[in-house]
Amino acid sequence: MELEEKSKYGEPRKHDPSFRGPIQNRGCTDIVCCILFIIAILGYIAVGILAWSQGDPRKVIYPTDSRGQFCGQAGTPLEKKPFLFYFNIMKCASPMVLLEFQCPTTQMCVEKCPDKFMTLIKAYAVNSDFAYYKNFCEEGVTNTMGVAEILKQRLCPAMLLPSKPFTRRCFPALGMKGGVITVGNSSTFNDGNEIRNAQDLVAGVQNATVVMEARQVVMKIFEDFTHCWYWILLGLVIAMIISLVFLILLRFLAGIMVWVMIAMLVAVIGYGIFHCYMEYAALKGEAGANVTIKDLGFQTDFTVYLQIRQTWLAFIIILAIVEVIIILLLIFLWKRILIAIALIKEASRAIGHMLCSLFYPLFTFLLLAVVIAYWGVTAVFLSTSNQPIYKIFNETNCDYSRQTCDPANYSTSPMKAQCADSKCLFAFYGGETPYHKYLIALQFYNVFLFFWCANFVLGLGQMTLAGAFASYYWAAKKPDDIPAFPVFSSLGRSLRYHTGTLAFGSLILSIIQIIRVLLEYLDHKLKGAQNKFAKFLLCCLKCCFWCLEKFVKFLNRNAYIMSAIYGKNFCTSARDAFFLLMRNVIRVAVLDKVTDFILFLGKLLIVGLLGVFSFFFFFSGRVKAFQNTAPTLNYYWVPILTMVVCSYLIAHAFFSVYSMCVDTLFLCFLEDLERNDGSPERPYMMSENLLKILKKKNKTDPAQ
Repeated sequence: MELEEKSKYGEPRKHDPSFRGPIQNRGCTDIVCCILFIIAILGYIAVGILAWSQGDPRKVIYPTDSRGQFCGQAGTPLEKKPFLFYFNIMKCASPMVLLEFQCPTTQMCVEKCPDKFMTLIKAYAVNSDFAYYKNFCEEGVTNTMGVAEILKQRLCPAMLLPSKPFTRRCFPALGMKGGVITVGNSSTFNDGNEIRNAQDLVAGVQNATVVMEARQVVMKIFEDFTHCWYWILLGLVIAMIISLVFLILLRFLAGIMVWVMIAMLVAVIGYGIFHCYMEYAALKGEAGANVTIKDLGFQTDFTVYLQIRQTWLAFIIILAIVEVIIILLLIFLWKRILIAIALIKEASRAIGHMLCSLFYPLFTFLLLAVVIAYWGVTAVFLSTSNQPIYKIFNETNCDYSRQTCDPANYSTSPMKAQCADSKCLFAFYGGETPYHKYLIALQFYNVFLFFWCANFVLGLGQMTLAGAFASYYWAAKKPDDIPAFPVFSSLGRSLRYHTGTLAFGSLILSIIQIIRVLLEYLDHKLKGAQNKFAKFLLCCLKCCFWCLEKFVKFLNRNAYIMSAIYGKNFCTSARDAFFLLMRNVIRVAVLDKVTDFILFLGKLLIVGLLGVFSFFFFFSGRVKAFQNTAPTLNYYWVPILTMVVCSYLIAHAFFSVYSMCVDTLFLCFLEDLERNDGSPERPYMMSENLLKILKKKNKTDPAQ
């Protein structure tokens, strides 16, 4: 049976006396994918240049008035008019606002928002008031024009409301008085035609600020960062120091830490069984406690289930099964757990001999930052490369309502002649040229290349570290036989010979990720649908592609390790790695879970320490020693959340090196067992600790 399993997953490695670690004499692999990747990058650069030549980020920075001009833009006549004023904010309550992202009312740039309530009729009677009122009217309004003529031509708003600037837009200064919404200290106002409630303004303000509110929050968050960035930086330095200390401790205390954590896991589950039993016993004799879950049915209040004995009995059975499984695994797999601990210690030694590997994630982070920045800038320029679209807005019925128009000659057009009270106003950004028609395709290409480049950068880091750590394992005398600058040498080999292999693996992963993005998009679109079969099918597809992505990531990682060692192409390396792991599937499962568990606890420890420290520091009053030191902020969660997320990323960066080292040494360890037998001609390359655990030794004396 064992021979059948061996042949099913390929033949074990044969001894090669000339093999001394990563092969130096190698050739380029997956050349076709390398060429395809280079062409795709050149196309990506072309898309960026095209977007930068057509796009205009001012469209998302400055408000746009009804003429398509930017309010407050330096070097223009509107430089000193930074705020956008709506003639009739209640028009923004129309559902069309959410479709066209523009209120169907005249909008103009003003120096400041109105600070008093007045109507055009009353202001027209007083020269000083009318002079103030004209600041919010279009050009051409004179004292000789009548109120009716001004309103008919829609040169001025019918009324002014006390307003405040919000994200460079003037919105009514709504207040609350006795539980009633007010504007200008009054619950009603006269719009020139009738008396209306201030409540009527709420819908318009809500629609007009549906996107802008987020920008105001961002501004406050940015202000908080300016006040506490140095404390955040100090916290991140502390996170780096704790990560390094944890990795150093793993070298000396890995065995103790593993067994303590296993014992704690068994104890926690044991306590869970005890607690569930106590709850089960306490419900004995209680009214309704003997009702079964089947009789109870589905309840939205899940606490109801905790009031019946059957729930706690189910918990006891589940926890007991888990406890028994863990104990049995410990009994039968204790030796493999010892191997995992030994490999963790060996990984600490390897990193200790090449400390520069701990800082390689900084290089990966720099490359990822370039990729993310290029993608973000290109996406912004693509999304702002549309042309301004003008549409007809009118007060009365008109056959041309909401149709596109040209403001340059609209006053003499037949549409204006038929709809005398209509105006040609800026509506949104769009376009009908071939370039604008394919903007969606260009955005899709931008996203796809982002995934491809990001996965390429991550794969490059994995292959580089794998080559460096493999050179450590196969060194006959450590550290004397370790090549000089192993990390830089491995990086050079990866880029020179295996760019195509990295491109191949990252391409497969990117295709799966882009499919997952499309599935998420479809899921978002189908949220309101009633077709349960479609929802079920989409859920199954999302689950399948999530699993496929995890498997491909695992396969790519091990394929890069084999390619870094033997210099073969992606498919061959992936096959060899997969077969090698399948020939040692139990060892793989145990080592993978033990290592992941230790590193997860390490990340949890670092994040927890920084999170607790930042919470007590930034929340003034929690600790008296920090009351006069902590800065005053708008949102105290900003630095706390930033430190928690960034400390996790820092810990993940350091631990990813450690995880890659363990994975590489493990594959080398499996190859070592297949290649060698401990004889003088075929000595094992593993450490003495591993040899001792496996009860093997190298026979240096021929007499033995």
